[in-house]
Amino acid sequence: MRKYLLPEEGSFYKANLHCHSTVSDGRWSPERIKQEYMAKGYSVIAYTDHDVLIPHPELTDEHFVALGGYEMEIDEVRQDGKQGKTCHMCLVALEPDNVKQVCWHRSKYLFGNARDHREQVQFHDEPDYERTFTHECISDMMRRGREAGFYVTYNHPVWSLEEFRDYSGYEGMHAMEICNWGCVVEGYNDYVPQVYDDLLRLGRRIYCIGADDNHNSIEDSFGAFTVIKAPELTYRAITRALLDGHFYASQGPEIHTLWVEDGRIHICCSDARKIECNFDIRRAFCAWSRPGEPLQEASFPLPERASYVRLTVTDFEGNHANTNAYWLDEL
Repeated sequence: MRKYLLPEEGSFYKANLHCHSTVSDGRWSPERIKQEYMAKGYSVIAYTDHDVLIPHPELTDEHFVALGGYEMEIDEVRQDGKQGKTCHMCLVALEPDNVKQVCWHRSKYLFGNARDHREQVQFHDEPDYERTFTHECISDMMRRGREAGFYVTYNHPVWSLEEFRDYSGYEGMHAMEICNWGCVVEGYNDYVPQVYDDLLRLGRRIYCIGADDNHNSIEDSFGAFTVIKAPELTYRAITRALLDGHFYASQGPEIHTLWVEDGRIHICCSDARKIECNFDIRRAFCAWSRPGEPLQEASFPLPERASYVRLTVTDFEGNHANTNAYWLDEL
């Protein structure tokens, strides 16, 4: 029986799920961000300014959804004077009327224009909630976010100077950024499929997203995005699709259909140089295009010993589209 991994019905909507505006340290206003991104084919923006949840429901219309959210961080304090590690996560409200933050620190983490909005912020917890750079604290922040009705993403581990010993202890995220474009254009290798596999092989059943993390002081817009398949362009339909994993991450290539049938996974996509199929075992497959014949579909067997499968589409410019990991015991 054929099982679609991206829903057969519905439409695709292009989304940026990590975005900074003039509310914190970005250069573009929320209104300009909507204008610029819609001109590039986007339908969804999650406004995730630093440490202040300022929703923008006035920007939502029949062609555009403005998701409310914010980015939290926690910094390592070192005694040797060197720059420490940091952990950043975005919290996107699953309901449009969820405007209360969690784990908010009124003085320690507010910076830039965010200070001007401190009196507008509503919060679940006491504003003096202290944070320390430990697995327990970061996982607790993720847990609080989920329990308060937010979609939690783990952001740019390379820029953050984090290593396996750090992120391997984090639990509670819904998804991680497999590509953070703002960090990539700054020179950091934050296209990180290996980090995604690290977490998957630890048993974390999480998704992967692409996002700009744009501040618009450099060419950090329109580079990495998430393509969401939903029945309609409404706030709740979009966040429901995020919870259900009905999306893929991309830097350009398009995935049209994705399904499993008779022990194989099948994909149809835009013109590709190669399509890779990866698992949690020492086994992989790769389909390559032929000269003058771009690859537009592929099919791979699902080994019995594998726990999950995920696909990567690479175009002729070296841009990637990454599916979520799909767990074979759920197929």
